[in-house]
Amino acid sequence: MIPLAGLPILTAQEMRAAETRAITAGTNVDALMARAGEAVAEQVRRLAAGAEALVVCGPGNNGGDGYVAAAALRRAGHAVRVAASGEARTAVAAAARARWDGPVETLDAHEAPVVVDALFGIGLTRALEDDVGGAVRRLVRAARLSVAVDVPSGVSSDDGACLGDVPRFDLTLALGAAKPAHVLQPAASLCGMVRVLDIGIAIDGAVRVAEPPRLTGPGPAAHKYSRGLVAVVAGSMPGASALSATAAAQGGAGYVLLLGSATDRLPHAIVRRRLDAAALADPRLGAVVIGPGLGRDDKARERRDMALSCGRPLVIDGDALHLLVGHAIPPRSILTPHAGEFAALFGGCGGSKIARALAAAQASGAIVVFKGADTVIAAPDGRAIVHPHGSAWLATAGTGDVLAGIIAAQRAGGADPFEAAATGVWLHAEAARRAGPAFLADNLAAHLPGAIGACL
Repeated sequence: MIPLAGLPILTAQEMRAAETRAITAGTNVDALMARAGEAVAEQVRRLAAGAEALVVCGPGNNGGDGYVAAAALRRAGHAVRVAASGEARTAVAAAARARWDGPVETLDAHEAPVVVDALFGIGLTRALEDDVGGAVRRLVRAARLSVAVDVPSGVSSDDGACLGDVPRFDLTLALGAAKPAHVLQPAASLCGMVRVLDIGIAIDGAVRVAEPPRLTGPGPAAHKYSRGLVAVVAGSMPGASALSATAAAQGGAGYVLLLGSATDRLPHAIVRRRLDAAALADPRLGAVVIGPGLGRDDKARERRDMALSCGRPLVIDGDALHLLVGHAIPPRSILTPHAGEFAALFGGCGGSKIARALAAAQASGAIVVFKGADTVIAAPDGRAIVHPHGSAWLATAGTGDVLAGIIAAQRAGGADPFEAAATGVWLHAEAARRAGPAFLADNLAAHLPGAIGACL
């Protein structure tokens, strides 16, 4: 089993194309199904600790994988039963069904301590029928260990939507590659632990699961400016910009300026200055944060204009995102919208969160950090990184301001915009993990040095 971190994420169409390439290169469909089913069986056998397994098979190739897995378990001497929703409807699934030499029960089968869901895989577009969905819920909830083959039955593999009442699984065994449902909510929260099984198909792609960044500490010749000078533009709510400035300082920047705020609730190392064009024209500035607590009045618009015209790398968050509508976005900017800000700026375009983030990045020419429990970092060139499991405790006021400051610190320290955004999202999530439950956004920055240290 392979952990998800750093792996490509493939849609159903992309996965089928990869399978087609493998078949064209000489691997037949039966061999692919055999590899998949036997790989599933091996993991179930290891985890079941000898307990009886019930493999629930559907009519398509996912069901065929289940029949192969059940046969492999039986050959290994493992107690196993099979239940099916109906007859196999594809030739390869029918062949796998024919090789299973035991009885096939209906979905009214009695519960088992281990349940393997091989009903429906990628490409499902509608909710399960009531009797099928009810049987899955009953069996999974009664099991001591529940395993989904490829994706849990009842979720949309390409966008992570739930097509009905889907139970939570303990483990999902992704066949060949990660799928969007493994990393996008709400499906990701129902997959349990997700591991990829290698079934001999070459996989690559521009969309990947986040992985820990590889950071380097400052060298012997480093100084405060080489580590990065960040400016944070304050607004009508000074606490928000103070959070960003503090996060930038704790997130790796060598020098942080808070411009246009008289607040003294800051570490003494953060320098407060008047906001004017000269302050933003400093050629040493590696990143400018605009938006946290900015407001949306005339004064805020004036500050927005100063930032957009300063010529320095920008991290644009909060109110500034609403004030971007109708304005050109400087190239290589980093935008950090949550769902409401994303809709205000880019409209209600359809598709998965990954697809929407990529479309927004291409349209704006900026790096887009589409925040949430599943955060998508998208670049105009088609690359994307998905961070699937941000702490739910980040759903509290001010944490987005902290993220903007962390990203700015990484950008000012020399990282390219995409790398800075991806690193910032990872460090933000790791700081939240270290902070524990029910933290204030004010507490997050104090955990950033530990998060950075873990990546050195």
